[in-house]
Amino acid sequence: MSSDLKRMIDQVSREKGLDSEILIKALEEAVKTAAKKKLGPDKDIEVSFNPELGEVEVFEFKEVVDKVTDEGLQVSLDEARKLDPECEIGDSLGMKMETSTFGRIAAQSAKQVIMQRLKEAERDIVYDDFKDRKGEIINGIVQRFDRGSIIVNLGRTEAELPPREQIPRESYRQGDRIRAYILDVKQYSRGPQIILSRTHPNFLSALFENEVPEISEGIVKIMQVAREPGSRSKIAVYSRDPDVDPVGACVGMKGSRVQAVVQELRGEKIDIVTWDPDPAKFICNALAPAEIVRVIVDEENHSMEVVVPDDQLSLAIGKGGQNVRLASRLTGWALDVVSESNYNKALKEGYESLIALESVGEKLAADLYQEGFRSAMELSQADPDELMGIEGITEDKARQLIKEAIEFVQKKKQDEEAIEVSDQLPDEKEETGTEENTEQEESSSSDV
Repeated sequence: MSSDLKRMIDQVSREKGLDSEILIKALEEAVKTAAKKKLGPDKDIEVSFNPELGEVEVFEFKEVVDKVTDEGLQVSLDEARKLDPECEIGDSLGMKMETSTFGRIAAQSAKQVIMQRLKEAERDIVYDDFKDRKGEIINGIVQRFDRGSIIVNLGRTEAELPPREQIPRESYRQGDRIRAYILDVKQYSRGPQIILSRTHPNFLSALFENEVPEISEGIVKIMQVAREPGSRSKIAVYSRDPDVDPVGACVGMKGSRVQAVVQELRGEKIDIVTWDPDPAKFICNALAPAEIVRVIVDEENHSMEVVVPDDQLSLAIGKGGQNVRLASRLTGWALDVVSESNYNKALKEGYESLIALESVGEKLAADLYQEGFRSAMELSQADPDELMGIEGITEDKARQLIKEAIEFVQKKKQDEEAIEVSDQLPDEKEETGTEENTEQEESSSSDV
C-alpha cells in the first residue's frame, strides 16, 4: 500500500507537471485535517510523509504529567515511559497513530483537500507560465462566446478576447484557430485571467517581428505604430545597418512578408515608412504616398503646417482624414494639411496686411516675414522683446508696431462683422419694389 501511495504521487506529479513536494504537502495537510475532524480540533497533531516507507505518519503529542487531568492532551509519566524510557515530566511525547482509524468521512475530507490544493497549484503554475509572456503572440482555438468576449482555449488554460480588443467586422466560429497578442495576465483567487488583443499596435509589431528576421535580430527596429484596426495602419521602421533598407526588409520579396501580416489582419492596409530623427522629414515620409511641397514647424505648439500640391490634397488627407490622422498619431505632431494655392493665397494676404500698417515698409515687411511674423495677426500677438531682435527695431518701435497690428486686426474684424450683418438684412429696395408691384396689380385688378 505504501509503495502504491508513493507511485501515485510520482504519477500525478508527472501528469500535472507539479512538484512532488507540493503534492506531499497537500497530502500531509489533508490527513491532518481528517485527523482533527475525527479526534477533535484541540488535539496536538503532526503529520509527515515518510519517503523511505512511502506512507503518511500521524503523531499525536501529549504532555507528560505526574497526574492526568485531561486525557486528550496529557499522559502519565508511567504510561509515557513505556513508550520512551528517558522521558521526563513536562516533555511532549509524540505517539504514532493508525491512519485507518480516521474512517471513510475523514478519507473523503482528505481527498477534497488534495483536489483543492492540486487546483491551486495548477493555477499558480499557469500564472507563472504566462506572467512573463505578456507581449507575445499566442495561438489558440475558439472555444465559446461569453457576452461578446471570445473565450480561447490555449491548451492548459483559457484566455479572453474582450469585445474592445476584437477587430471590427471580424467574425469567428467555435473551433476556429485564432492568433492574438497577450495583453495582460492577472492573478485572481479563481485562477489567472489572460487577456488577449488583436487591436493593440504591439500586435502588429509582434507580427512583423515573426515575419521579418531583421527585426527579430535587432538590425531593423520598429520605432512607432499607429493603427485603426481592420482598416489601415502605419508603421515607422529604422535600420541600424546602412546597407539594410528597413522598408524593403519589412515588405519582403514581392511583398511576401507584409502580405503575410495583411492576411493575418484580414486585409488591413499597412503603410511602412522610414523613421527619421528630423520631425519634418519624418512627417513627409509618414504622409506618403502624397508629395510634400513645404513643412512649416511650430515647435512651441508641437504642430506642423504641411503644404501639398492642389492635386495631392485629397491623397494627403485620405478618406475621412484617415491618412493625416494616422500620420499625426505616428509622429506625435499635430498636422494641418493645406493646398499650395491656399497657402500662397494666405501668404499673399498676410504680407499685404503687414504692408498696410503705417510703420511698415517693404524692407521691414520682408524682415518681419523672415523672422516668422507673416501677417498683422501674428504681429499683434508678438512680444516686444521678440521684435527687438530685428535690426532697427527699438522697444518703442516694437510697441508701436504691435499697437498698429492690434488696431488693424480689430478694424478688419469689425468690417467683417458689418458685412455679415448686412448680408443677413433684407434688401429694402426689393421689398419696396414688391409692394409697388402688388399695389399696381391690385389697381389693375379692380379696373377690370
